[in-house]
Amino acid sequence: MRSLLPEGFRFRNGAESDLETVATLVYAEEKHLRGHSEWGPPEMIDFWRRCDFDGGTWLVEKADATPVGFAATMERDGEIDCWAAVHPELTGRGLSTALLAKVDEHARGQGSRKVKAGMFAENGLARALFEQLGFREVRRYYHMRIVFDGPPEVPALPDGIELAAFRREDARAFHAAVGEAFAEEWGFVALPFDEWVRTRIDAPDTDLTLWSVARDQDEIAGIVRCDPKKYGGGWIGMLGVRTPWRKRGIGLALLQHAFTEFRRRGEPHVGLGVDADNPTGATRLYEKAGMQVLTEDIVFEQELA
Repeated sequence: MRSLLPEGFRFRNGAESDLETVATLVYAEEKHLRGHSEWGPPEMIDFWRRCDFDGGTWLVEKADATPVGFAATMERDGEIDCWAAVHPELTGRGLSTALLAKVDEHARGQGSRKVKAGMFAENGLARALFEQLGFREVRRYYHMRIVFDGPPEVPALPDGIELAAFRREDARAFHAAVGEAFAEEWGFVALPFDEWVRTRIDAPDTDLTLWSVARDQDEIAGIVRCDPKKYGGGWIGMLGVRTPWRKRGIGLALLQHAFTEFRRRGEPHVGLGVDADNPTGATRLYEKAGMQVLTEDIVFEQELA
């Protein structure tokens, strides 16, 4: 596979300042496929801030410097995660193939074992290209949402458990709880503590008043980390319960607590993303709380020899 572009197009290296540009390309792709899109920089920032801007992210431009496609990568535990998109007006021109060739060259140069790439479930052309290049489908993810038509249910906590706001001094215990709660999650790679603090706690878009913990005396039993605004409403970025405290209703209580706070702030709905095959049964929990599947995305994977 060679990273050759058709005549009239060129590559340039991506930069952190390209966030709005690439979000616009994703918006155009999703709107073309689904008829609508809520994509913008807030929906892209979590991925973008961790991308490799030292030779692992590229934009495709027309001769007049108009950006029409991109591919971005980040390394996680010896594997490469990538995200690529091409403006729908230019599909079928070989741009996606050239971008994925760039990803392949970069991954092999890094000595990576695998490349993972996502796509909107409706994108049949992307599926055909991935399969042609030797990728296979490995996972599906749901975007779920609850639209408020009244006050959310009041959280019901088991005896001995109380909900409390996150405090800065909780940082190490919170980080450890995330690692334990998501240890069985497919594809989960725990960030080192200092990197987690930099990209989560100290990120300019973080609102720590939307982070909460479920406490069992001095122990953190469960956590919920929310973002103030994504996809036109509130967003639950992470919700987890440590193994010894599962199946006691703590996850549902944390979820309903988040719903209540977002409703109080005037948000019309709350969403989250979840692995369709989540091993802890999270999808069933979210359905029980009144959430429904809004869209579906697919992850493909390629083993590198």
